[in-house]
Amino acid sequence: MLSSRRVLCSRLSSSLKSLTSKSLTSSFSSESPTSFDNWDKDKRYASDFTPPVDSSASSNPVSNPFSIVGDAAPGRPAYLDMQSTTPLDPRVLDAMMPHMLSGYGNPHSRTHSYGWDSEAAVEKAREQVAKLINCNPKEIVFTSGATESNNLSIKGVARFYGRKKKHIITTQTEHKCVLDSCRQLETEGFKVTYLPVQESTGLVDLELLEATIIPGETSLVSVMAVNNEIGTVQPISEIGAICKKHKVFLHTDAAQMLGKLPVDVQALNVDLMSLSSHKIYGPKGLGALYVRRRPRVRLDPLISGGGQERGLRSGTLPHPLCVGFGEACEVAQNELERDQKHIDRLSEILKSEIIERIPEVTVNGHAGGEGGNGYTGCLNISFAYVEGESLLMALKNIAVSSGSACTSASLEPSYVLRALGVGDELAHSSLRFGIGRFTTEEEVRFVVDLLVQHVGRLREMSPLWEMVQEGIDLNSIQWSQDAHDHGHGH
Repeated sequence: MLSSRRVLCSRLSSSLKSLTSKSLTSSFSSESPTSFDNWDKDKRYASDFTPPVDSSASSNPVSNPFSIVGDAAPGRPAYLDMQSTTPLDPRVLDAMMPHMLSGYGNPHSRTHSYGWDSEAAVEKAREQVAKLINCNPKEIVFTSGATESNNLSIKGVARFYGRKKKHIITTQTEHKCVLDSCRQLETEGFKVTYLPVQESTGLVDLELLEATIIPGETSLVSVMAVNNEIGTVQPISEIGAICKKHKVFLHTDAAQMLGKLPVDVQALNVDLMSLSSHKIYGPKGLGALYVRRRPRVRLDPLISGGGQERGLRSGTLPHPLCVGFGEACEVAQNELERDQKHIDRLSEILKSEIIERIPEVTVNGHAGGEGGNGYTGCLNISFAYVEGESLLMALKNIAVSSGSACTSASLEPSYVLRALGVGDELAHSSLRFGIGRFTTEEEVRFVVDLLVQHVGRLREMSPLWEMVQEGIDLNSIQWSQDAHDHGHGH
Protein backbone atom coordinates (compact mmCIF):
# COMPACT_ATOMS: atom_id res chain seq x y z
CA MET A 1 0.00 0.00 0.00
CA LEU A 2 2.80 2.41 0.85
CA SER A 3 5.86 1.76 -1.27
CA SER A 4 7.92 4.22 0.78
CA ARG A 5 7.71 1.88 3.74
CA ARG A 6 8.98 -1.06 1.73
CA VAL A 7 11.94 1.08 0.68
CA LEU A 8 12.62 2.01 4.30
CA CYS A 9 12.29 -1.58 5.46
CA SER A 10 14.75 -2.73 2.81
CA ARG A 11 17.15 0.06 3.68
CA LEU A 12 16.98 -0.75 7.39
CA SER A 13 17.74 -4.40 6.67
CA SER A 14 20.71 -3.72 4.40
CA SER A 15 22.12 -1.08 6.73
CA LEU A 16 21.85 -3.40 9.72
CA LYS A 17 23.67 -6.16 7.86
CA SER A 18 26.40 -3.69 6.91
CA LEU A 19 26.72 -2.40 10.46
CA THR A 20 26.80 -5.89 11.95
CA SER A 21 29.48 -7.05 9.54
CA LYS A 22 31.69 -4.02 10.14
CA SER A 23 31.28 -4.15 13.91
CA LEU A 24 32.07 -7.85 14.19
CA THR A 25 35.17 -7.35 12.07
CA SER A 26 36.37 -4.37 14.09
CA SER A 27 35.78 -6.24 17.37
CA PHE A 28 38.72 -8.49 16.57
CA SER A 29 40.99 -5.82 15.11
CA SER A 30 43.96 -4.19 16.83
CA GLU A 31 41.81 -1.18 17.70
CA SER A 32 40.21 -0.88 21.15
CA PRO A 33 37.08 -3.07 21.19
CA THR A 34 35.32 -0.58 23.45
CA SER A 35 35.85 2.40 21.18
CA PHE A 36 32.79 3.47 19.20
CA ASP A 37 34.38 6.47 17.49
CA ASN A 38 33.84 5.07 14.01
CA TRP A 39 30.23 4.05 14.56
CA ASP A 40 28.69 7.40 13.66
CA LYS A 41 30.85 7.58 10.55
CA ASP A 42 29.34 4.38 9.25
CA LYS A 43 26.18 4.37 7.20
CA ARG A 44 23.34 5.41 9.52
CA TYR A 45 19.78 4.62 8.57
CA ALA A 46 17.95 6.80 11.10
CA SER A 47 19.55 10.15 10.41
CA ASP A 48 18.24 10.29 6.84
CA PHE A 49 14.63 10.47 8.00
CA THR A 50 12.57 12.79 10.15
CA PRO A 51 9.36 12.00 12.01
CA PRO A 52 6.03 13.14 10.57
CA VAL A 53 5.30 16.84 10.84
CA ASP A 54 1.70 17.86 11.35
CA SER A 55 0.06 19.12 8.21
CA SER A 56 -3.37 20.58 7.65
CA ALA A 57 -6.09 17.98 7.45
CA SER A 58 -7.23 17.13 3.98
CA SER A 59 -9.13 14.41 2.21
CA ASN A 60 -5.95 13.24 0.51
CA PRO A 61 -3.92 10.48 2.18
CA VAL A 62 -0.72 11.75 3.77
CA SER A 63 2.33 9.65 3.04
CA ASN A 64 4.69 9.32 5.99
CA PRO A 65 8.21 8.46 4.78
CA PHE A 66 9.28 7.54 8.31
CA SER A 67 6.50 5.04 8.99
CA ILE A 68 7.78 1.60 9.91
CA VAL A 69 4.39 0.02 10.59
CA GLY A 70 1.47 -1.06 8.47
CA ASP A 71 2.55 -2.87 5.33
CA ALA A 72 6.27 -2.10 5.55
CA ALA A 73 6.54 -5.80 4.78
CA PRO A 74 4.08 -7.44 2.38
CA GLY A 75 1.05 -8.87 4.14
CA ARG A 76 1.50 -6.95 7.39
CA PRO A 77 -1.67 -5.34 8.79
CA ALA A 78 -1.99 -1.64 9.56
CA TYR A 79 -0.85 -1.22 13.16
CA LEU A 80 -3.20 0.68 15.48
CA ASP A 81 -2.38 -1.00 18.79
CA MET A 82 0.01 1.53 20.31
CA GLN A 83 -1.27 1.01 23.87
CA SER A 84 -0.12 -2.60 23.65
CA THR A 85 3.35 -1.73 22.39
CA THR A 86 5.07 0.68 20.04
CA PRO A 87 7.50 -0.06 17.20
CA LEU A 88 11.16 0.50 17.93
CA ASP A 89 12.24 3.91 16.67
CA PRO A 90 15.16 3.39 14.24
CA ARG A 91 17.12 6.09 16.07
CA VAL A 92 16.79 4.04 19.25
CA LEU A 93 18.13 0.93 17.53
CA ASP A 94 20.93 3.08 16.13
CA ALA A 95 21.95 4.08 19.66
CA MET A 96 21.76 0.51 20.98
CA MET A 97 23.75 -1.32 18.31
CA PRO A 98 27.30 -0.51 19.50
CA HIS A 99 26.46 -1.76 22.99
CA MET A 100 24.96 -4.97 21.64
CA LEU A 101 27.97 -5.85 19.51
CA SER A 102 31.34 -4.65 20.79
CA GLY A 103 30.39 -2.78 23.97
CA TYR A 104 29.26 -5.85 25.86
CA GLY A 105 30.88 -5.27 29.24
CA ASN A 106 28.99 -5.83 32.47
CA PRO A 107 28.06 -2.35 33.78
CA HIS A 108 28.73 -3.56 37.32
CA SER A 109 32.30 -4.71 36.53
CA ARG A 110 34.43 -1.78 37.63
CA THR A 111 37.90 -3.22 37.08
CA HIS A 112 38.28 -2.68 33.32
CA SER A 113 37.26 -0.45 30.44
CA TYR A 114 34.50 -2.75 29.22
CA GLY A 115 32.63 -2.32 32.48
CA TRP A 116 33.44 1.39 32.78
CA ASP A 117 32.07 2.12 29.31
CA SER A 118 28.89 0.14 29.96
CA GLU A 119 28.39 1.82 33.33
CA ALA A 120 28.82 5.24 31.73
CA ALA A 121 26.19 4.31 29.13
CA VAL A 122 23.74 3.28 31.87
CA GLU A 123 24.26 6.50 33.80
CA LYS A 124 23.75 8.59 30.67
CA ALA A 125 20.49 6.74 30.04
CA ARG A 126 19.46 7.34 33.63
CA GLU A 127 20.00 11.06 33.10
CA GLN A 128 17.94 11.01 29.90
CA VAL A 129 15.01 9.32 31.64
CA ALA A 130 15.25 11.69 34.61
CA LYS A 131 15.29 14.75 32.37
CA LEU A 132 12.05 13.72 30.68
CA ILE A 133 10.17 13.60 34.00
CA ASN A 134 12.12 16.39 35.77
CA CYS A 135 13.79 14.50 38.59
CA ASN A 136 17.26 13.72 39.93
CA PRO A 137 18.93 10.81 38.07
CA LYS A 138 19.55 9.17 41.46
CA GLU A 139 15.77 8.84 41.80
CA ILE A 140 15.55 6.53 38.76
CA VAL A 141 15.68 2.77 39.38
CA PHE A 142 15.82 0.58 36.28
CA THR A 143 13.52 -2.46 36.25
CA SER A 144 12.32 -5.03 33.73
CA GLY A 145 9.20 -3.00 32.94
CA ALA A 146 6.17 -1.22 34.33
CA THR A 147 4.74 -4.44 35.78
CA GLU A 148 7.79 -4.91 37.99
CA SER A 149 7.80 -1.21 38.85
CA ASN A 150 4.16 -1.40 39.92
CA ASN A 151 4.81 -4.51 42.02
CA LEU A 152 7.86 -2.94 43.66
CA SER A 153 6.00 0.27 44.45
CA ILE A 154 2.89 -1.26 45.96
CA LYS A 155 4.37 -4.27 47.73
CA GLY A 156 7.55 -2.40 48.61
CA VAL A 157 5.78 0.47 50.41
CA ALA A 158 3.16 -1.78 52.01
CA ARG A 159 5.68 -4.21 53.47
CA PHE A 160 8.16 -1.58 54.63
CA TYR A 161 5.55 0.48 56.48
CA GLY A 162 3.26 -2.48 57.18
CA ARG A 163 3.90 -2.71 60.90
CA LYS A 164 2.11 0.58 61.49
CA LYS A 165 0.09 1.16 58.33
CA LYS A 166 -2.04 -1.57 56.78
CA HIS A 167 -4.32 0.34 54.39
CA ILE A 168 -3.91 0.97 50.64
CA ILE A 169 -6.19 2.81 48.22
CA THR A 170 -6.44 2.21 44.47
CA THR A 171 -9.15 2.31 41.79
CA GLN A 172 -11.22 -0.32 40.03
CA THR A 173 -9.78 0.59 36.61
CA GLU A 174 -6.09 0.05 37.33
CA HIS A 175 -3.84 -2.24 35.31
CA LYS A 176 -4.18 -5.89 36.26
CA CYS A 177 -0.72 -6.01 37.81
CA VAL A 178 -1.73 -3.28 40.26
CA LEU A 179 -4.99 -5.00 41.17
CA ASP A 180 -3.27 -8.37 41.55
CA SER A 181 -0.53 -6.85 43.72
CA CYS A 182 -3.22 -5.42 45.99
CA ARG A 183 -5.02 -8.76 46.14
CA GLN A 184 -1.76 -10.42 47.12
CA LEU A 185 -1.34 -7.92 49.95
CA GLU A 186 -4.88 -8.66 51.13
CA THR A 187 -3.79 -12.26 51.73
CA GLU A 188 -1.00 -10.85 53.91
CA GLY A 189 -3.40 -8.98 56.15
CA PHE A 190 -3.56 -5.60 54.42
CA LYS A 191 -6.81 -3.76 53.79
CA VAL A 192 -7.32 -2.41 50.26
CA THR A 193 -10.02 0.01 49.13
CA TYR A 194 -10.88 -0.17 45.42
CA LEU A 195 -12.45 3.17 44.55
CA PRO A 196 -15.14 3.35 41.86
CA VAL A 197 -14.72 5.85 39.04
CA GLN A 198 -17.21 8.27 37.56
CA GLU A 199 -19.40 6.81 34.85
CA SER A 200 -18.72 7.94 31.27
CA THR A 201 -15.41 9.64 32.16
CA GLY A 202 -13.58 7.10 34.32
CA LEU A 203 -12.26 9.89 36.56
CA VAL A 204 -11.60 9.48 40.27
CA ASP A 205 -13.92 11.33 42.66
CA LEU A 206 -11.46 13.48 44.62
CA GLU A 207 -13.81 14.03 47.55
CA LEU A 208 -14.41 10.30 47.88
CA LEU A 209 -10.67 9.64 47.67
CA GLU A 210 -9.90 12.06 50.48
CA ALA A 211 -12.72 10.69 52.62
CA THR A 212 -11.34 7.16 52.17
CA ILE A 213 -7.91 7.98 53.61
CA ILE A 214 -7.60 6.65 57.17
CA PRO A 215 -5.21 8.86 59.20
CA GLY A 216 -2.31 6.86 60.57
CA GLU A 217 -3.32 3.72 58.68
CA THR A 218 -3.22 4.54 54.95
CA SER A 219 0.31 4.21 53.58
CA LEU A 220 -0.23 4.45 49.82
CA VAL A 221 -2.61 5.63 47.10
CA SER A 222 -2.05 4.15 43.62
CA VAL A 223 -3.82 5.73 40.63
CA MET A 224 -2.96 5.23 36.96
CA ALA A 225 -2.03 8.46 35.15
CA VAL A 226 -3.50 7.51 31.75
CA ASN A 227 -5.74 4.50 31.44
CA ASN A 228 -4.43 1.93 28.99
CA GLU A 229 -7.87 0.97 27.72
CA ILE A 230 -9.92 4.17 27.54
CA GLY A 231 -7.30 6.95 27.59
CA THR A 232 -8.71 8.70 30.67
CA VAL A 233 -6.18 11.16 32.14
CA GLN A 234 -6.53 11.29 35.91
CA PRO A 235 -5.98 14.55 37.88
CA ILE A 236 -2.75 13.25 39.38
CA SER A 237 -1.56 16.64 40.60
CA GLU A 238 -4.75 17.17 42.62
CA ILE A 239 -4.60 13.62 43.95
CA GLY A 240 -0.97 14.23 44.93
CA ALA A 241 -1.92 17.37 46.83
CA ILE A 242 -4.51 15.42 48.81
CA CYS A 243 -1.99 12.68 49.60
CA LYS A 244 0.64 15.20 50.67
CA LYS A 245 -1.89 16.90 52.96
CA HIS A 246 -2.57 13.59 54.73
CA LYS A 247 1.07 12.39 54.63
CA VAL A 248 0.28 9.45 52.37
CA PHE A 249 2.54 8.32 49.52
CA LEU A 250 1.19 8.53 45.95
CA HIS A 251 2.17 6.02 43.28
CA THR A 252 1.12 6.40 39.65
CA ASP A 253 1.49 4.02 36.73
CA ALA A 254 2.59 6.42 33.99
CA ALA A 255 3.44 3.81 31.35
CA GLN A 256 0.78 5.25 29.02
CA MET A 257 1.66 8.88 29.81
CA LEU A 258 5.42 9.00 29.38
CA GLY A 259 6.46 10.44 26.03
CA LYS A 260 2.85 11.15 25.06
CA LEU A 261 1.92 13.94 27.45
CA PRO A 262 4.13 16.30 29.50
CA VAL A 263 5.35 14.61 32.70
CA ASP A 264 6.81 16.55 35.64
CA VAL A 265 6.99 14.60 38.90
CA GLN A 266 7.36 17.82 40.88
CA ALA A 267 4.20 19.37 39.44
CA LEU A 268 2.32 16.07 39.72
CA ASN A 269 3.16 15.68 43.43
CA VAL A 270 3.96 11.98 43.04
CA ASP A 271 6.30 9.91 45.21
CA LEU A 272 6.56 6.85 42.97
CA MET A 273 6.07 6.59 39.20
CA SER A 274 6.23 3.47 37.02
CA LEU A 275 7.64 3.83 33.50
CA SER A 276 7.95 1.56 30.48
CA SER A 277 10.40 1.63 27.58
CA HIS A 278 8.42 -0.22 24.92
CA LYS A 279 5.46 2.16 25.24
CA ILE A 280 7.57 5.07 23.93
CA TYR A 281 9.28 3.44 20.92
CA GLY A 282 12.05 1.92 23.03
CA PRO A 283 13.09 -1.73 23.48
CA LYS A 284 10.99 -4.29 25.33
CA GLY A 285 12.24 -5.77 28.58
CA LEU A 286 13.08 -2.55 30.40
CA GLY A 287 11.28 -0.03 32.54
CA ALA A 288 12.01 2.28 35.42
CA LEU A 289 10.66 3.39 38.76
CA TYR A 290 10.92 6.94 40.00
CA VAL A 291 11.44 6.89 43.79
CA ARG A 292 11.34 10.28 45.51
CA ARG A 293 14.32 10.98 47.76
CA ARG A 294 13.06 14.08 49.58
CA PRO A 295 10.96 13.26 51.47
CA ARG A 296 12.39 9.79 51.18
CA VAL A 297 10.23 6.84 50.20
CA ARG A 298 11.41 3.53 51.67
CA LEU A 299 10.76 0.24 49.88
CA ASP A 300 11.22 -3.42 50.66
CA PRO A 301 12.97 -4.88 47.57
CA LEU A 302 11.33 -7.74 45.72
CA ILE A 303 14.57 -9.22 44.36
CA SER A 304 17.55 -10.15 46.55
CA GLY A 305 21.09 -10.43 45.26
CA GLY A 306 24.01 -8.19 44.48
CA GLY A 307 22.34 -4.99 45.65
CA GLN A 308 22.33 -3.20 42.30
CA GLU A 309 20.18 -0.09 41.79
CA ARG A 310 20.91 1.14 45.33
CA GLY A 311 19.72 -2.13 46.80
CA LEU A 312 16.21 -1.82 45.40
CA ARG A 313 16.58 -4.07 42.38
CA SER A 314 19.36 -6.67 42.32
CA GLY A 315 20.53 -8.14 39.03
CA THR A 316 22.79 -7.25 36.11
CA LEU A 317 21.34 -4.39 34.11
CA PRO A 318 20.89 -4.96 30.35
CA HIS A 319 22.78 -1.82 29.43
CA PRO A 320 21.90 -1.90 25.68
CA LEU A 321 18.24 -1.75 26.70
CA CYS A 322 19.00 1.07 29.13
CA VAL A 323 20.67 2.96 26.30
CA GLY A 324 17.64 2.39 24.09
CA PHE A 325 15.25 3.60 26.78
CA GLY A 326 17.38 6.68 27.35
CA GLU A 327 17.47 7.48 23.64
CA ALA A 328 13.70 6.98 23.37
CA CYS A 329 13.23 9.46 26.22
CA GLU A 330 15.50 12.00 24.55
CA VAL A 331 13.64 11.69 21.26
CA ALA A 332 10.34 12.09 23.12
CA GLN A 333 11.71 15.15 24.91
CA ASN A 334 12.59 16.80 21.61
CA GLU A 335 9.51 15.79 19.63
CA LEU A 336 6.67 15.65 22.17
CA GLU A 337 4.84 18.68 20.80
CA ARG A 338 5.12 17.47 17.22
CA ASP A 339 3.95 13.98 18.17
CA GLN A 340 0.97 15.41 20.04
CA LYS A 341 -0.18 17.48 17.07
CA HIS A 342 0.24 14.55 14.70
CA ILE A 343 -1.67 12.15 16.96
CA ASP A 344 -4.42 14.67 17.79
CA ARG A 345 -5.10 15.25 14.10
CA LEU A 346 -5.23 11.58 13.15
CA SER A 347 -7.34 10.73 16.19
CA GLU A 348 -9.90 13.37 15.24
CA ILE A 349 -10.04 11.99 11.69
CA LEU A 350 -10.54 8.45 12.99
CA LYS A 351 -13.21 9.39 15.53
CA SER A 352 -15.16 11.78 13.31
CA GLU A 353 -15.11 9.45 10.29
CA ILE A 354 -16.32 6.48 12.34
CA ILE A 355 -19.12 8.50 13.96
CA GLU A 356 -20.17 9.97 10.61
CA ARG A 357 -20.08 6.77 8.58
CA ILE A 358 -21.17 4.13 11.11
CA PRO A 359 -24.41 4.51 13.09
CA GLU A 360 -24.89 3.34 16.69
CA VAL A 361 -21.31 3.79 17.93
CA THR A 362 -20.19 4.95 21.38
CA VAL A 363 -16.84 6.46 22.32
CA ASN A 364 -15.95 5.17 25.79
CA GLY A 365 -14.04 7.15 28.38
CA HIS A 366 -13.04 10.74 28.99
CA ALA A 367 -11.77 11.24 25.43
CA GLY A 368 -15.28 10.70 24.15
CA GLY A 369 -17.21 12.92 26.53
CA GLU A 370 -18.20 16.55 26.18
CA GLY A 371 -15.09 18.62 26.78
CA GLY A 372 -13.15 15.43 27.40
CA ASN A 373 -9.41 15.83 27.75
CA GLY A 374 -8.38 12.21 27.68
CA TYR A 375 -5.32 11.07 25.75
CA THR A 376 -6.39 11.26 22.11
CA GLY A 377 -4.03 8.51 20.96
CA CYS A 378 -6.23 5.95 22.71
CA LEU A 379 -9.76 5.60 21.36
CA ASN A 380 -12.11 2.97 22.74
CA ILE A 381 -15.23 2.63 20.60
CA SER A 382 -18.20 0.29 20.93
CA PHE A 383 -20.07 -0.84 17.82
CA ALA A 384 -23.58 -1.78 18.91
CA TYR A 385 -25.00 -5.12 17.73
CA VAL A 386 -21.56 -6.40 16.72
CA GLU A 387 -19.47 -8.81 18.80
CA GLY A 388 -16.00 -7.34 19.25
CA GLU A 389 -14.24 -10.68 18.84
CA SER A 390 -16.08 -11.36 15.58
CA LEU A 391 -15.16 -7.92 14.33
CA LEU A 392 -11.51 -8.50 15.24
CA MET A 393 -11.49 -11.74 13.28
CA ALA A 394 -12.97 -9.94 10.29
CA LEU A 395 -10.41 -7.14 10.45
CA LYS A 396 -7.42 -9.27 9.50
CA ASN A 397 -5.71 -6.31 7.84
CA ILE A 398 -5.80 -4.18 10.98
CA ALA A 399 -3.91 -4.70 14.25
CA VAL A 400 -6.19 -3.43 17.04
CA SER A 401 -7.34 -4.76 20.41
CA SER A 402 -10.75 -5.78 21.64
CA GLY A 403 -12.17 -4.25 24.77
CA SER A 404 -13.29 -7.71 25.82
CA ALA A 405 -11.14 -9.69 28.22
CA CYS A 406 -11.06 -13.31 27.10
CA THR A 407 -10.34 -16.30 29.27
CA SER A 408 -10.08 -19.92 28.23
CA ALA A 409 -13.36 -20.76 29.99
CA SER A 410 -15.51 -17.72 29.26
CA LEU A 411 -15.71 -14.39 27.52
CA GLU A 412 -16.08 -11.59 30.05
CA PRO A 413 -16.48 -7.92 29.15
CA SER A 414 -13.73 -5.51 30.14
CA TYR A 415 -13.71 -4.71 33.86
CA VAL A 416 -12.63 -1.17 32.95
CA LEU A 417 -15.70 -0.59 30.79
CA ARG A 418 -17.90 -2.21 33.41
CA ALA A 419 -16.54 0.25 35.97
CA LEU A 420 -17.64 3.06 33.64
CA GLY A 421 -21.17 1.71 33.66
CA VAL A 422 -20.98 0.38 30.10
CA GLY A 423 -23.43 -2.49 29.61
CA ASP A 424 -22.12 -5.96 28.87
CA GLU A 425 -23.28 -5.94 25.25
CA LEU A 426 -21.60 -2.63 24.42
CA ALA A 427 -18.50 -3.70 26.34
CA HIS A 428 -18.36 -6.88 24.26
CA SER A 429 -18.58 -4.81 21.07
CA SER A 430 -15.69 -2.47 21.87
CA LEU A 431 -12.40 -2.04 20.04
CA ARG A 432 -9.39 -0.02 21.18
CA PHE A 433 -7.50 1.99 18.56
CA GLY A 434 -3.99 3.20 19.36
CA ILE A 435 -2.42 5.96 17.24
CA GLY A 436 1.24 6.86 17.46
CA ARG A 437 4.24 8.67 16.04
CA PHE A 438 4.49 6.52 12.91
CA THR A 439 0.78 6.17 12.12
CA THR A 440 -0.23 7.70 8.79
CA GLU A 441 -3.44 9.32 7.62
CA GLU A 442 -3.62 6.72 4.88
CA GLU A 443 -3.66 3.96 7.49
CA VAL A 444 -6.39 5.70 9.48
CA ARG A 445 -8.64 6.10 6.45
CA PHE A 446 -7.91 2.51 5.42
CA VAL A 447 -9.04 1.37 8.88
CA VAL A 448 -12.26 3.39 8.67
CA ASP A 449 -13.10 1.93 5.25
CA LEU A 450 -12.66 -1.63 6.54
CA LEU A 451 -14.71 -0.88 9.65
CA VAL A 452 -17.59 0.45 7.56
CA GLN A 453 -17.49 -2.66 5.40
CA HIS A 454 -17.26 -5.30 8.14
CA VAL A 455 -19.48 -3.66 10.77
CA GLY A 456 -22.19 -3.40 8.13
CA ARG A 457 -21.72 -7.03 7.07
CA LEU A 458 -21.83 -8.38 10.64
CA ARG A 459 -24.87 -6.30 11.52
CA GLU A 460 -26.72 -7.75 8.55
CA MET A 461 -26.40 -11.13 10.27
CA SER A 462 -27.71 -9.81 13.60
CA PRO A 463 -31.44 -10.25 14.30
CA LEU A 464 -31.19 -7.50 16.92
CA TRP A 465 -29.90 -5.03 14.33
CA GLU A 466 -32.74 -6.01 12.00
CA MET A 467 -35.26 -5.32 14.76
CA VAL A 468 -33.72 -1.93 15.49
CA GLN A 469 -33.90 -1.04 11.80
CA GLU A 470 -37.60 -1.88 11.90
CA GLY A 471 -38.06 0.61 14.72
CA ILE A 472 -38.56 -1.93 17.51
CA ASP A 473 -37.52 -0.76 20.98
CA LEU A 474 -35.44 -3.65 22.31
CA ASN A 475 -35.93 -2.47 25.89
CA SER A 476 -39.67 -3.05 25.52
CA ILE A 477 -39.23 -6.72 24.67
CA GLN A 478 -39.82 -9.31 27.40
CA TRP A 479 -36.86 -11.64 26.88
CA SER A 480 -37.06 -15.24 28.01
CA GLN A 481 -34.93 -16.27 30.97
CA ASP A 482 -32.83 -18.51 28.74
CA ALA A 483 -32.02 -15.64 26.36
CA HIS A 484 -31.25 -13.38 29.29
CA ASP A 485 -28.84 -15.93 30.77
CA HIS A 486 -26.97 -16.01 27.48
CA GLY A 487 -26.48 -12.27 27.43
CA HIS A 488 -29.19 -11.31 24.93
CA GLY A 489 -31.45 -9.50 27.37
CA HIS A 490 -31.42 -5.93 28.61
